[in-house]
Amino acid sequence: MRHPTSRLSLILLGSGVFLLVLTQLLAWYVEPRAKRTPTDVNSTTVFSGKGSYFDTGSVSTVDGQTITITRRVLGDVAGSERSGKAIWDVSTQIDTPKTLPLADPRRSLQWTTERWVTDRRTNLPVRCCEEKPRFEGEAYLKFPFDVEKRGYTWWDSTLGAAVPLKFKGTTTIRGHQGYLFAGTVAPTATGTRQVPGALVDRPQSQVLAEEWYSNAGIELTVDQRTGRIMNAVIAPTKTLRAPGSKKDAVTLLSSKRLEFTEATRREQVTLAADDGSRLKLLGETAPVVGGIAGGLLAAAGVVMVIRGRRQAAEHSEE
Repeated sequence: MRHPTSRLSLILLGSGVFLLVLTQLLAWYVEPRAKRTPTDVNSTTVFSGKGSYFDTGSVSTVDGQTITITRRVLGDVAGSERSGKAIWDVSTQIDTPKTLPLADPRRSLQWTTERWVTDRRTNLPVRCCEEKPRFEGEAYLKFPFDVEKRGYTWWDSTLGAAVPLKFKGTTTIRGHQGYLFAGTVAPTATGTRQVPGALVDRPQSQVLAEEWYSNAGIELTVDQRTGRIMNAVIAPTKTLRAPGSKKDAVTLLSSKRLEFTEATRREQVTLAADDGSRLKLLGETAPVVGGIAGGLLAAAGVVMVIRGRRQAAEHSEE
């Protein structure tokens, strides 16, 4: 007759082994595959701050105005599923107090549309799927997962090139700790624009003025686990120069500090915390707790099996 503890011991042993295998699957298979850039993203981030801009109505630069940058990101789910990449369509508009109430990007101070294609695991750019523009670097709308304490290259669309950012330590945004990265962009020629010669102090009726861009301070606070940017600060300046000149003639846009609004920071921190908690559960909490519980159950099952066999042997000898 089977010893009464044998069924329980086998249940404990089987449950323990199952938990040990499951926790290994979570740590080595499920969690790494959860670290994938989402394809169904639908988000809006807003920068705001005081600055100057060129008003075409008065044909002059207006100072001390509120500048608003609104960036909308919509994932191309169908395209992402076909390609296996993360495809995001991005709309960025810069508004002044005059254009912001119009709620029409076509009437904003500046409106650009882009299509970003990245590897869902590494966050590196991928050349496919009507990518626009052709960009480089390790970070743009987000950083890679598991951000390290080192320098990163961040793509600046206005510059049309990657900017090196240095790791500056840790900081806290709304109680959530993140890594701070910072960098600058020296004045750089980025293109030309046909304008009236008088605008840049030239006698010709029309000239190809040079467009120049600089950024006095880029500061990005990033969630370490997810790579999500929780807060961003930029200080852009865009100017026009007469052909060959070394001096700015017109300020098109300038601000010493444009920063995520409070609402944007709150949303980004919440998303980072939620996504980070899920990744921690899959990669750390569940494997550790499950491993301990599985080990204890398996050990208890083994002990009961051995004890049951000994007792059975003793009964047979009697």
